[in-house]
Amino acid sequence: MPIYSAPVRDYLFVLDEVLNIKSIDDMPGYADLEADTISAIMSEAAKFCENELLPINLSGDEEGCTLNPDGTVSTPKGFKEAFDKYNEGGWMGLSAPEEYGGQGLPYIMGIVMEELMVSSNHSWAMYPGLTHGAMAAFEVTGSDDQKRRFLPSMTSGKWTGTMNLTEPHCGTDLGMLRTKAEPMGDGKYKISGSKIYISSGNHDMAENIIHLVLARTPDAPAGVKGISMFIVPRNHIDEDGNVGEMNAVSVGSLEDKMGIHGNSTCVMNYDGAVGELIGEEGKGLQGMFIMMNAARLGVGMQGLGHSEVAYQNAAAYANDRIQGRSLTGPKNPDGPADPIIVHPDVRRMLMNARSFNEGARLVAAWAALLVDRSMHHADEAEREKASDFVGLMTPIIKGVFTDFGMQNALECQQVFGGHGYVREWGMEQTVRDVRIAQIYEGTNGIQALDLVGRKLPAHGGRAIQAFLAEIQELIDRNKGIDGMADFTDPLAKGLGRLQAASMWLMQNAMANPDNAGSASYAYMNLMGRVVLGAAWTLIAAKCLETLEAGTDGEDFYKNKLIVGRYFMKWRMPETGTFLKQVEAGCEDLMAMTADAF
Repeated sequence: MPIYSAPVRDYLFVLDEVLNIKSIDDMPGYADLEADTISAIMSEAAKFCENELLPINLSGDEEGCTLNPDGTVSTPKGFKEAFDKYNEGGWMGLSAPEEYGGQGLPYIMGIVMEELMVSSNHSWAMYPGLTHGAMAAFEVTGSDDQKRRFLPSMTSGKWTGTMNLTEPHCGTDLGMLRTKAEPMGDGKYKISGSKIYISSGNHDMAENIIHLVLARTPDAPAGVKGISMFIVPRNHIDEDGNVGEMNAVSVGSLEDKMGIHGNSTCVMNYDGAVGELIGEEGKGLQGMFIMMNAARLGVGMQGLGHSEVAYQNAAAYANDRIQGRSLTGPKNPDGPADPIIVHPDVRRMLMNARSFNEGARLVAAWAALLVDRSMHHADEAEREKASDFVGLMTPIIKGVFTDFGMQNALECQQVFGGHGYVREWGMEQTVRDVRIAQIYEGTNGIQALDLVGRKLPAHGGRAIQAFLAEIQELIDRNKGIDGMADFTDPLAKGLGRLQAASMWLMQNAMANPDNAGSASYAYMNLMGRVVLGAAWTLIAAKCLETLEAGTDGEDFYKNKLIVGRYFMKWRMPETGTFLKQVEAGCEDLMAMTADAF
């Protein structure tokens, strides 16, 4: 059975020492986040994930979900009980507003919880994850009455939420969707159509499920401007909030998936189901994108969560499994062989994962801090700058994190050799589960197109120019400090390559849009490594400062520096390859006719 220990110490380092969030006094919720408070929250979160979620991960994968004759879905054994304990602990409302029954803590604490839950049980974590996205849509686009009627029950976990976009004939191209919304004359609508790949569909863990559904009214124009968003509860709700009979919502089938078997991923049929409009008619995508952006950050945490649990299991195995002898002489002379941790290539695979995990953890926390700043900072200019950076970081976190997550899961599986290929060790489940993270909520190719086609040119390139300036300032601030050249020099090279790639796009994408398409994936990965390199530069500066001041936990900080130097020497040079790919252009990619493939 796989092992997992929540990285509490690492998160305390990121939040308290590097980001110093206890010093933030210009946004609500942060004043309460003293180091002791963060530690207490993290410790309780760790207990829940390690003791409640991890033990039902492997069994949940083997059992899967069951479609019942009444159109509902039974989740695996233990899932509902764990969900009840999650709600009893108030975890659903951790970052929700106090006025709806939440604890009012910043979003940054919610993103931390995302990683821990995914590492211990990805399938289960999706049920509250989708609900948080739905709650975010209500908070931004819902009327005061809708917030009053729906958010308290969702904040408590009594009700959960989903988002319904994809249809059998259209995925990313939502302008083609066909689901209809017929007005009933009383402010309600009858929703008719089918949606596929609906995560956390009609499951048995909550009293009600609030589906947010994209559909078209009868006179809606074609394309995305004709799309509205509707609240369609699984069970009817009266004005007092009491749950009644089933709405005309049913599960047509359960998707037969490669992984995440414990999540009820459904084909949802709406046969004149009663719903109500949320937000303005014809502006449904605005509300749905609030959910999607929250979900994309959450999916990025799935890449990180799987990379972490894969690393922990592979490192433990490498220290235990004996095979062969060290190239520099026996390290276990009294035994028949040495532990495989002595072999450089095994260490390479482990260091690839660990150097990503520890850098990505800071990037994710920083992005969550930006989300809080974009929504709650008193200064409009600060909100604007934070919003710009969130726009840049969302495709990076979703796309680059999940690509790293998949690669690291595969390499950690490789550490196990043949044992990684059989079920009992759990590594093959990790590989199957993390694979979806590169696909859903917009494939990683779509994330790259979003970054290059929308985020870079937005507001005349304001966001990318400010980001490049921030990285340069970080380099300048740390130049000349003993021990920092190992970080600032590679980061400067990566930054130069990112600037060159950005300039190439400016000069070539307008002339031929296919140049933007051909360069986008390499550009996203180039930028992702610069972002991670910047994170490691911040981490290194803090570690060197702490070591110079003297500390009881020297090994923690020294090991950070070793892992960080590995990333800068082994992974940052990849920015050179990605720049070459950007500059290759689209000519060879687009040269063959379609029927030649």
